[in-house]
Amino acid sequence: MALNFKPNADRVVVEAAAAEEKTASGIYIPDTAKEKPQQGFVIAVGPGKYADQTGNLIPVSVNVGDQVLYSKYGGTEVTIEGKEYLIMRDSDILGTL
Repeated sequence: MALNFKPNADRVVVEAAAAEEKTASGIYIPDTAKEKPQQGFVIAVGPGKYADQTGNLIPVSVNVGDQVLYSKYGGTEVTIEGKEYLIMRDSDILGTL
């Protein structure tokens, strides 16, 4: 999917995965009790940021298409082209799945 948005510096655009509809035991979760998902797919990445001391470019550690796990309250929710995304720093991403 092509996104007409290019994040700056070490920012990453993530599309959050859908929240769980039911528990492992089969109980359906109402909308009011669903937790905010903590994983998603990388849609766009910035070029990286420059190191303060050396001035060298430090590239972002994830690539477009990676499935990532991010901190619970990380990122800023935005709507781009009618879809909900999170824009977060590379440091808010805990790892790839």
